[in-house]
Amino acid sequence: MDIFIEPIGKLVNEFSKLPGVGKKTAQRYAYKIIDMSDEEVREFVEAVTGVKRRVRYCEICGNFSEEKTCGICKSRESDAICVVKEPKDVAAIEKLHEFKGVYHVLHGVIDPMAGVGPNDIRVKELLARLQKGNVKEVIVATNPDVSGDATAMYIAKLIKPLDITVTRLAHGIPVGSEIEYTDDVTLTRAFVERNKI
Repeated sequence: MDIFIEPIGKLVNEFSKLPGVGKKTAQRYAYKIIDMSDEEVREFVEAVTGVKRRVRYCEICGNFSEEKTCGICKSRESDAICVVKEPKDVAAIEKLHEFKGVYHVLHGVIDPMAGVGPNDIRVKELLARLQKGNVKEVIVATNPDVSGDATAMYIAKLIKPLDITVTRLAHGIPVGSEIEYTDDVTLTRAFVERNKI
């Protein structure tokens, strides 16, 4: 016999598909939805469908945007590009108010074990941006793990002949962790003390 009636079981199952949400948390979310007013549920559903309908990737940097070009690319002219794995890493760095340059989101990292090579992430787009402009520094801010380091070294190797300085965030960030979950002080220190690669 099932623990939940079908509609609750289905909702618990959907919530448990979210990262970091186990069965107990999924159950709490489902119970909360049941207790919400019709208006609150409608707003919740509209928020979910709205984000899927309105959010796209910036055609320049690959960050989240509601328009073809994101606000950062529209408002900043910079000789520094910070390369990150995912859009959520842009948010983590932006909240520090330390970096005044622009970003380039790879949408992944090189990971041969997972079948992800350089052609599967936005490396070509980065090189095309570098050919166009007056970029003096590329800061590689991928996670400090094996795949992040391999991606950083690959990018550095491609960029060095272009006479552009390539730096990597200092390893104040613990190896194996993710930038998104790093505390502000550690991330700020890592950013300020970045090293050439």
